Amino acid sequence: MKIVLAGDTMLGRGVAEQLTVVSPTALFSDEVVSFAADADLFVLNLECCISERGARWPDPRKPFFFRAPPAAVEVLGYLGVDIVTLANNHALDYGRDALEDTFALLRSAGIGFCGAGGSLDEARRPLRFEGGTASVDVIGVADHPEVYAATETTSGIAYADLRSSTPAWLLDAARHSDAEVVLVTPHWGPNMTASPRAHVRRAAGELMNAGATLIAGHSAHVFHGIDGPILYDLGDFIDDYAVDGALRNDLGIIVKVSLENGAPQTVDVLPLKLDYAYTRPAAGEDRYWVARRLEDACSEFDRPVEDLGDLCVSTSLVRALG
Repeated sequence: MKIVLAGDTMLGRGVAEQLTVVSPTALFSDEVVSFAADADLFVLNLECCISERGARWPDPRKPFFFRAPPAAVEVLGYLGVDIVTLANNHALDYGRDALEDTFALLRSAGIGFCGAGGSLDEARRPLRFEGGTASVDVIGVADHPEVYAATETTSGIAYADLRSSTPAWLLDAARHSDAEVVLVTPHWGPNMTASPRAHVRRAAGELMNAGATLIAGHSAHVFHGIDGPILYDLGDFIDDYAVDGALRNDLGIIVKVSLENGAPQTVDVLPLKLDYAYTRPAAGEDRYWVARRLEDACSEFDRPVEDLGDLCVSTSLVRALG
C-alpha cells in the first residue's frame, strides 16, 4: 500500500485570487500531480475553510484569515486527494457557517475529512478508509486554538492541549482502532521552527505506543526530520506566504510512504518549490537545499537519507518496536 502525505494546503487569500483567473488544474505542476497518482490514499491538511459565507472570527489578536472559494474542491479533486484533516487554526476563520459549508462541499466532491465535525464526537471520530491492500483509520487533531474546539452541540475542530499531556480520548482512538493502519495527522507546535518541540516529541512517542502506525504532522510551515514512522512536520504544500530567507518556507516536501502488511517501510520524498500560489518540483540549488536540509533534520534521529536523483530522496522508515 502507498500513502501520499502533504502538509499545510492554503487555498485562500492570494491562492483564492488566482483561482479567479486560472483553472483549478493550474496551481500544481504535472510532476507533482504524477507523484501522487499511484497512491492508494492521499491525505493533506486543508489550512482554510471553503465557503462564500461567514464573517471573520472576532479575535483582534488573530492576524491571518483564510477562506477558499468553492472551486478549491476542484483543486483537491484534480490532485487526487482522498481525505483532508480540518483540525487546524484556520478551519473556523470565518465562523461555523463557513465550516459547515466546507463539510458540505467536501462531501459533494467525494472527499473525506477528519479532525472537525458538527459535534465533539464527530470531530474526534477517526475516518475509515478502505482501499488498496489495507484499511486505514485517519485521526485529525490540533493543539491550537482551544476556542475553535467543537463542543457536544456545536461544530468545530478536534482540539487537544498536547502541550500539557496527550488526552485519553486521542490515545484511545489509536489504541482501540481495528484498522490495519492508524494514521494520526496532528496540527501541532508553533510556526516557523526548524525542529519539533519537546511536547510534540513526547506526544508522538505516546501515540506510537498507543498503537499509531504512522504520524504525519504539520503547523510549522517548515518541514522537520523523519524518525521512523513519525513525520514530525510536512511543511507547506501551497500558499501565498512571505518567505523567510533562513528557514526557506518556500521549499518543501511531499512524501509517499510504502507499507507492507500494514507496516511502513520506506518513504520517497519529492522536494518542492512553492512559488506564489503555484507548486512545482524543486530544481538545481533549491533541490540541493531541500536534500541537505532533510539529511540534517533526519540525522537528529539517526535516520539515513539516500539521494535518488533529480526528484526524490528517500529514508528508511523501519523502526524496531521491541
